[in-house]
Amino acid sequence: MQLAWLIARRFRQGSAKQGFLSFISASSTIGIALGCAVLIAALSMMNGFNKVLQEKLLAVVPQVEYRAVEGHLNDWKALAAIAEQHPNVTAVAPGINATVMVQSESSFHGIQVRGISAEYEHGVSSLADYVSEQDWQRWQQQGGLLLGAGLAEELELNIGDSVSLLKPEKSANGFRSPERVRLKVSGIFKFGGQIDYHNAYVSLETAKNELNFSDGVNSIRLKLNDVFAAPGIAREIGNQLPELVYLDDWTRSHGHLYRDIELVRWVVYLVLILVMAVACFNIVSTLIMTVAKKRSQIAMLKTLGMSDKDLLKSFVLQGLINGVYGVVIGCTGGILLAQFLPNIMMTLEQWFNFDVLSSDIYFVGNVPSEWIWSDIVLVAGVALIMSFLATLYPAWRAVHVEPAKALHGSS
Repeated sequence: MQLAWLIARRFRQGSAKQGFLSFISASSTIGIALGCAVLIAALSMMNGFNKVLQEKLLAVVPQVEYRAVEGHLNDWKALAAIAEQHPNVTAVAPGINATVMVQSESSFHGIQVRGISAEYEHGVSSLADYVSEQDWQRWQQQGGLLLGAGLAEELELNIGDSVSLLKPEKSANGFRSPERVRLKVSGIFKFGGQIDYHNAYVSLETAKNELNFSDGVNSIRLKLNDVFAAPGIAREIGNQLPELVYLDDWTRSHGHLYRDIELVRWVVYLVLILVMAVACFNIVSTLIMTVAKKRSQIAMLKTLGMSDKDLLKSFVLQGLINGVYGVVIGCTGGILLAQFLPNIMMTLEQWFNFDVLSSDIYFVGNVPSEWIWSDIVLVAGVALIMSFLATLYPAWRAVHVEPAKALHGSS
């Protein structure tokens, strides 16, 4: 192995002195480095989206929810007691859901208003984390409306302003003219995504008194230990409830986001293999040209007694050197790029005045990133394996150089 390593270094140093061959060799290293860096950044971005979905979005939207088929739930505490007996349920909270129109001068916006109890809500939701402590205290003491930051900006509303809510009303003949309710904006929450434009919260008392849901709550919300088990848990508990309810879980409302993230992740894995294969073609070209230019030296080494095994190792090591350099540079650059990707994207947005992810369309308003060692090992491993495979054919060509023909041709 020591002899093979020595020959590999000498051949590589000789190639570095030849302009075109040196360029092809450097191209293989640069190609592998760029491929590793970009793929690590892409996988880190997918990890970031997945983390935001699980730890941020699913901490605000209902993981499992049961809604009354008509009117209100007869005894929500009895339903909550049944749900709490399940080992995967950590908390239950009542709610009143209503779809209303917000009127601002001549424009209307449809939003989802949820009446919540601060006593129960902290167990199933991290809503308070996205509201300033002052706003949260004011909302608890004074009631009123807790409005999303995006919607407040669109409607040009500030804390203390009043806003009109139009609530649809049913009659014996169908729907009648909507009821108009005026509420004061007591606080503003900022999640940083689509929720800021389509959601608002009021207290249960406000929902009952001001929005005329005096009959009681019309939904209960569950928080789970394992969010990916939500569909099965929702059906399992739903079959035990004594009254008829609509069953809903996050996979119905936001499951497409998780499926899209996983789909893109698999596409990135496919691109990983293809990019590395293309980058490693330069290793093949470099080694084949080295074999062609070093035929006489190879013949002399074989004549002096160098075994085919050692000669094979020397060319494999020569190609792997390019791969290792590319992997080290690429992984280091990829980690740095993934670490600072959110800041880089924010800087570009400020410089060029555009939004990569529009918060009124996507569930998150900025590009998240989280690199993990398993992705680094995966990318580095694939790159090294592809580099090794790229060396086999040129090394085989070197082993099959015939000393007599090579030396005769060089003379």
